[in-house]
Amino acid sequence: QEKLDMLMYPVENIRNFSIIAHVDHGKSTLADRLLEITGTIVKTDHNKQVLDKLQVERERGITVKAQSASLFYNHEGVNYLLNLIDTPGHVDFSYEVSRSLSACQGVILVVDANEGVQAQTVANFYLAFEAQLAIIPVINKIDLKNADPERVEKQIEKLFDIPIDECVRISAKQGTNVEKVLQKVIEKIPPPQCNTADPLKALVFDSTFDHYRGVVANIALFGGEIQKGDKIVSAHTKKRYEVNEVGILTPNEQPTHKLYAGQVGYLIAGMKEVTEAQIGDTLFLYKQPVEPLPGFKSAKPMVFAGMYPADQTEYNNLKSALERLTLNDSSVTVHRDSSLALGAGWRLGFLGLLHMEVFNQRLEQEYNMSVILTAPTVPYKAILSSAKLIKEYGKAEITIINPAQFPDKLSVSEYLEPTVLGTIVTPHEYIGKIIALCQDRRAVQKDMLYIDERRVMLKYLFPLNEIVVDFYDALKSLSSGYASFDYEDAGYQAADLIKMDILLNGNPVEELATIIHNDKAYATGKFLCERLKDAIPRQLFEIAIQAAIGKKIIARETLKAYRKNVVAKCYGGDITRRMKLLKRQAEGKKLMRKIGNVEVPRDAFIRVLKRQLDK
Repeated sequence: QEKLDMLMYPVENIRNFSIIAHVDHGKSTLADRLLEITGTIVKTDHNKQVLDKLQVERERGITVKAQSASLFYNHEGVNYLLNLIDTPGHVDFSYEVSRSLSACQGVILVVDANEGVQAQTVANFYLAFEAQLAIIPVINKIDLKNADPERVEKQIEKLFDIPIDECVRISAKQGTNVEKVLQKVIEKIPPPQCNTADPLKALVFDSTFDHYRGVVANIALFGGEIQKGDKIVSAHTKKRYEVNEVGILTPNEQPTHKLYAGQVGYLIAGMKEVTEAQIGDTLFLYKQPVEPLPGFKSAKPMVFAGMYPADQTEYNNLKSALERLTLNDSSVTVHRDSSLALGAGWRLGFLGLLHMEVFNQRLEQEYNMSVILTAPTVPYKAILSSAKLIKEYGKAEITIINPAQFPDKLSVSEYLEPTVLGTIVTPHEYIGKIIALCQDRRAVQKDMLYIDERRVMLKYLFPLNEIVVDFYDALKSLSSGYASFDYEDAGYQAADLIKMDILLNGNPVEELATIIHNDKAYATGKFLCERLKDAIPRQLFEIAIQAAIGKKIIARETLKAYRKNVVAKCYGGDITRRMKLLKRQAEGKKLMRKIGNVEVPRDAFIRVLKRQLDK
């Protein structure tokens, strides 16, 4: 494979941009067309979402990882190097989007001509706007028969203050007008501000693990140049490496002689440990230290779930699989954890439920690991009032990830729960149902704005634990799939929280303890008891399944005992014979219940702890 010479592309001929949009508005399809026009991939009918390489992405038809590709384009006799980053659209992966924007100078904001502006479009626009990037609005899918580009242009003008004549109308599927997008990119987006003469400064914005070559880091150069054989140092770990290979991604890896300032590419430098290529790290030449780049804010996990190996002997394999996958998906936080019923495992923090499902699916597909995921919980906080506990924890405000660590009400001045600011964009005929749904979830309305005569944007302050499990599904089914939902972190607020224990014959089962809001305690308690009644096998004695808050029992189900038919041998005779036999049996069962203890089988735990889908 011949190595490319990257010197032909000076800084002023480089454009770094990414494509942002709501889910399913055609980001990856537009990326395919751009790759075809610039001759990066061969033009065939099989090019469907070329940049979605993971099996998860192929199956679900969504983008999960931001992928980059370099395109070469000749415009008015000048050769340009365009670095494109295709980003995910779901709210759970907005961290990927904000990371990708750090390596760019501009964005293409894609809006579906049929759907119009949706919640995620708004959120992604503001991410790009805050990063002060050049924004090129593109209206996609104009070939659909219901497309209404005029309406969408008005929405864009009203919401984002972008003049109507700047919008480019395209059809990414058929390739209509896509050439114009490339010309706009070259005219509108500024080249990166950096110099080849400066010392080397490279930002690691993504990394993957390769069994043979160690860690492959995707880098954006903010100064200097890098080539094979250079000695580089990581600002984060202070370790020294020798560069084995540098190159660009034309979706596939293409080695080059050197990479220069302003270019985006990959680097392999014999990093063997998964922890070494931290995303957001700065690389520089040995003996030429530079001020490290600001890096990225670490992602704030919104949902926590316990993850345990299905079989304890798999613990070490799962550990190494987790390390490799968290290298590629740096927004997952990992804490060691163990439970009596499920053994040793981890408490993982995710950005949302879809993120959790995708992570689990990738573990299964890429590493062949089957795991048990417990029900998702959110991080609560408690402000302690007892001096003894404050001394023990070293601070007055503690974060509770696991219900087992929930402090007693007597020693706490107040509990706090996480809240999010949700944006819902919906056709106006569904407003009534949606407002009722939000009120049911203890949400507070903040704002309501008509985008045009048919669409409304609602803003609500939600408690996170109310939306985490099934809010999105409920919203979609109420609005026939038209409403879209996006949320951002809004800090903590005081809440009336309690810990609910599940008792079996009076003994608490700690894996089943949950933290919930006082208003929802009764319904959840009743529901859990019913689930358990189906999950626990019957014994020879009666089992009382109870939900309790402190000492107060709020729900109970009784699992009847198996019993022998002791009166089968009585034919006729006096009633006292029957009573005597039944009384004897009842005494025996009572004795048995005193000494019998209930072992909850592992699969019963899993059935109860799995997400409560069949409500």
